[in-house]
Amino acid sequence: MESVNKTLGTAPLKLPKMATAQRIRPPKENLPQTPEERTRFLQYIRNYVAEYNPVPPMPMADVKVHADKVVEMLGCDPIYRDYIGVLINNEMWRDSLAAIPYERRLLLLPKCLRVESKCPAPFDEFGLLCKQCGLCSIQDLQNEAERLGYAVLVAEGSAIVMSLIQTGKIEAIVGVSCLSVLERAFPYMEAAAVPGVAVPLLQDDCIDTTVDLDWIWDYIHLTSEDRSLRLDLVGLREEVDFCFTPASLDLIMGAGRGETEQLGREWLMRAGKRWRPFLAASVVHSMTDTKDKSLSEDLKKICVAVECFHKASLIHDDIEDNDDKRYGEQTLHASHGIALALNVGDLLIGEGYRLIADTRLSPEQKNLMLQIASEGHRQLCRGQGAELSWMRSPVPMKAVEVLDIFRSKTAPAFEVALQMGAVFAGVDVHAEVKDTIHAYSEALGIAYQIRDDLSDHGEGGDTNDLEQMRPNLPMAIAYEKARDESKEMLETAWKRELNGTVSHKDIESLCADLKAIDRSEKLLEAYKEEAIRSIAELDNPSLKGLLRRLIGKIFHDTEIKGWCGEVVEDQLHAPQP
Repeated sequence: MESVNKTLGTAPLKLPKMATAQRIRPPKENLPQTPEERTRFLQYIRNYVAEYNPVPPMPMADVKVHADKVVEMLGCDPIYRDYIGVLINNEMWRDSLAAIPYERRLLLLPKCLRVESKCPAPFDEFGLLCKQCGLCSIQDLQNEAERLGYAVLVAEGSAIVMSLIQTGKIEAIVGVSCLSVLERAFPYMEAAAVPGVAVPLLQDDCIDTTVDLDWIWDYIHLTSEDRSLRLDLVGLREEVDFCFTPASLDLIMGAGRGETEQLGREWLMRAGKRWRPFLAASVVHSMTDTKDKSLSEDLKKICVAVECFHKASLIHDDIEDNDDKRYGEQTLHASHGIALALNVGDLLIGEGYRLIADTRLSPEQKNLMLQIASEGHRQLCRGQGAELSWMRSPVPMKAVEVLDIFRSKTAPAFEVALQMGAVFAGVDVHAEVKDTIHAYSEALGIAYQIRDDLSDHGEGGDTNDLEQMRPNLPMAIAYEKARDESKEMLETAWKRELNGTVSHKDIESLCADLKAIDRSEKLLEAYKEEAIRSIAELDNPSLKGLLRRLIGKIFHDTEIKGWCGEVVEDQLHAPQP
């Protein structure tokens, strides 16, 4: 061997590192039993996804529909449906994963891959601290993934994973877990629209488990020529917020003159979630191929215009509802009088239209944006008008009537932002998605307002003053379900005919007893699901993923819990506080 090396001028041959031997254990009955069978399934599903082109993120129910089709086409045992569903999800995300650099990915491994009886590795709050003993496959997978640039976590699904995603540092996941955990974690991954592939464990008894190692190796090395990063919502949010600093507003809007303009700028800079300008910017970035992740000057104007419309509506709404607090501070009319507040609100509306006209967009784009904004104003005013009409002569309302006001009052602001973002991306592009955005905005707006109604209830409620009560979903549901004295008490509250005998706590108790809060929470979930269903047919995976992620961000539906059997067992036996 040495002489051959000298003749060829090569270094001495090094033997390859031996693969870690796994204890031979039969797979669970709901998985194909041999590597050859599992590979056959995988190849068939790749062909299926290539032909039918399902677009992620996709709710579990829809994935199962596709899985049922594959089961029928293959003529295999339906017991394999969940396994097939995982493989379908993997193949849908495959290209998205490939486009994300290694250093933006997370490899998530279960600690049950270790040889439990011999493993010397300790645990901390972040999971297993591998000692590189060579007894299992964890060290090899970890070393290779970290060499490529991955973050690696050896732990069960937990909030740690989602916290990493929300920092913007992790944009894709390669995970290993048993089918039962994958099924429970799936909705949370889908909520965040995170490109993720999962290799199912072949057992689910949480000890000395095995897995198709070659599949993991293939996935962790998966790449593509397109190295563009997935849309950074955290960074984009910061960009949008920066538009509302004093210096930025002067650059975008021009120097302000007089008290009215000064107060308008101050109102724009006030606290708030700024969801609407963020939505507009997000849609633009999801629907265009620009590599420049910063906001263009024209997009900044559109973002500020959207916020001008929204803040004007809040000023007018506070006057109409006689509210004296907003963002924990005095409302504008409470501090400066109704006349001046009205004038500031009117100014902001005019500023919004001016900013649209001042962009360098095509006349067709500007015209369409003006139509969208004006129609949004009309819808909002209709909803506010219905509420004002009720306030002049308050009577109990049906739940459906309250929801209809929500649709008119809250949904238009979301729709204006999303539709204007789509128009900014292109008139033709907007034409393809406008109906979907409309349906999505309606469901999102209603869900958003239901959540606000729910936040008004309870000890920490935002509004515990029955005299200031406005059409309220839990009270509407409670009134429909109440009988006799309870109904009379609720009617008194609805009509604002309070005589000191009915308190906020009384109403809260009635809403709880009549399951009105529970029903409202179920409606909230139903409208969120409706928003998700509305985007099912979108062909643009970037826009579809964005809209799905936004639901997770707005409603904080992205927490991943630990469902592994051993985790549950630990929790059951943990000392109680």
